[in-house]
Parts: sequence; C-alpha cells; structure tokens
Amino acid sequence: QVQKVESGGGLVQPGGSLRLSCAASGSMFSIVAMAWYRQAPGKEREFVAAISRGNNINYAESVKGRFTISRDNAKNTVYLQMNSLKPEDTAVYYCNENRGGTDYWGQGTQVTVSS
Repeated sequence: QVQKVESGGGLVQPGGSLRLSCAASGSMFSIVAMAWYRQAPGKEREFVAAISRGNNINYAESVKGRFTISRDNAKNTVYLQMNSLKPEDTAVYYCNENRGGTDYWGQGTQVTVSS
C-alpha cells in the first residue's frame, strides 16, 4: 500500500544534481528506518540508502560519495541528495518506510540522467 509521496525527480544531465523528498506517514514511535530504493528498466528493485531511527546510515556501494540521505524530524521527512549523477542512476526512485518488519512504499518518482 502507498503510504508516502516522493518528489524531486526529473531530467538532468550527467554530473548534475537532484534532491528527492519523502514525507513519512508514520511517527517516530512506529518508524524503525526509512530508505530509498530504485528500479531501472529491465532490472529488479535495488537498495540505495537507508537511515534508521538510531541514525545508522547505509549506502549502496554504487552511490557512496555521491548520494546523501538525511532526515528532518520536525517535518517528519527524509531526503536523498544526489550529486554527480550518472546515466546508470536513471530509475524510478521509491521511498520505503519500515515499521518493525513491515514495509510501506511510496508511488515512486522518475529520475532520468541523459545528455
């Protein structure tokens, strides 16, 4: 079921930047972690980055040094700052909200990196 709405996607040139936003529907009492996933044409959905309630952060190896995940507790929102974008970053990006083992997904936002 859709629990969040992602925004910030679009078309950018290689080397450009985008910032994705996702407003969580749960509260800090129920959310264990939030994460970003992506799915490119012909590929399975893959993990991109995650931030837990305990502020542990993990990144996929392919985005380390380029992407930054962050959280604004006052706004109950997570962000994904994407820099130095590459054509291989092209995908639909999904926000994932984990509530103690149960995942809730947003509708996704398209990111296209092309000259």
